[in-house]
Amino acid sequence: MAATVTAAAAVTTVLAGTASAAQGCRVDYQPNEWTGGFTANVRVSPGDTALSSWTVTWSYPGGQRITGGWNAQVSQAGTTVTARNAAWNGSVPAGGSTEFGVQGTSTSGSAAPTGFALNGVPCNGAPPPTTTPPPTTPPPTTPPPTTPPPTTPPPTTPPPTTPPPTTPPPTTPPPTTPPPAGCAGAVLCDGFENQTGSTPAGDWSVVNPDCSGAGRAAVDTTTTHSGSRSLRIDGAAGYCNHVFVRSNKDLSAVGTVRYGRIWLRHTTALPTQHVTMTAMTDTADGNKDLRMGGQNGALQWNRASDDATLPEQSPAGVALSVPLPTGRWTCLEFMVDGNQGQLRTWLDGTAVTGLTADGVATHDIDGQWYNRTWRPRLTDLKLGWESYGEGADTIWYDDVALGASRIGC
Repeated sequence: MAATVTAAAAVTTVLAGTASAAQGCRVDYQPNEWTGGFTANVRVSPGDTALSSWTVTWSYPGGQRITGGWNAQVSQAGTTVTARNAAWNGSVPAGGSTEFGVQGTSTSGSAAPTGFALNGVPCNGAPPPTTTPPPTTPPPTTPPPTTPPPTTPPPTTPPPTTPPPTTPPPTTPPPTTPPPAGCAGAVLCDGFENQTGSTPAGDWSVVNPDCSGAGRAAVDTTTTHSGSRSLRIDGAAGYCNHVFVRSNKDLSAVGTVRYGRIWLRHTTALPTQHVTMTAMTDTADGNKDLRMGGQNGALQWNRASDDATLPEQSPAGVALSVPLPTGRWTCLEFMVDGNQGQLRTWLDGTAVTGLTADGVATHDIDGQWYNRTWRPRLTDLKLGWESYGEGADTIWYDDVALGASRIGC
């Protein structure tokens, strides 16, 4: 899971070895607020000391409660929030930075957080805490009076009151839709809320690679993960019935290490034959697609250039993957590292062994994947359905995000 929230967790700071922080550290907190809720992107900069792990703490003056987070393990006890690094982002070089995010609820007029500290060291120019030594002699005391002080009789009439205003004070209307959860730092973050018609347009284009048939793409307002809209794909069985919706956003800023997060819901169990749900053009592989879909009833990655699969389609390999749940929303995450030629996959926050290419060929998992050097350069994102024989399905996509660091569910 990308983040956990435990209201009663104790606040712990890390002060040992290279996990400590130097004076001069910065914690930049950038909120995005709407009536009743907020998200915040938090950037951690340790200054001139490298970190091997980190713990960031701050205090809310009141009214804010953390409900989730990403790229960190987040907890709140009273007004104090504690965020600890995830397994993949604990190391921060001197002069560098890392980011994580939180989301939560708030009351009207909640004040900004204060008291930011990194591994117990105050940040943003705050001085270190000081203690006042106890007095060497006890303070003088005043003996109690021998007689009670005089009292003032209560007024015979109540004080005048100010009548309430005849009209309520003006309020600022909330945004029409809160942002999709977990989009801090993402280059692409789309819950399809800006779609105004029944056919995807604007930031998305309907495409039919090779040929078109019975597959259909539409904007749906009846089945959503969040907000009021999602992308619906009616995928028909058989070649040439495939249909995809491709992002028109410039994704070059994502870089060669790409993290994706897709919420999806599908109707029918994955078939025995090969199907594709997500495709990305690889310019380092003859502009062929890196595809994610299913085969033998379980999730798999597939390279269009040589039909290599991850995992290998042996009984032992398939057993190391998982089926895609039906009838509910599922969070699918992936990481493709074009520099190291590695690939990782998470389903509902849990890493899938059979969908992991770690750079070392392993029989039944990525032995076939590494039958040649693989250094992908991905340039786009396509969501849809492609069947090569059997496998009709209705599938919904929502809250889609791509970025250079893990976004989380």
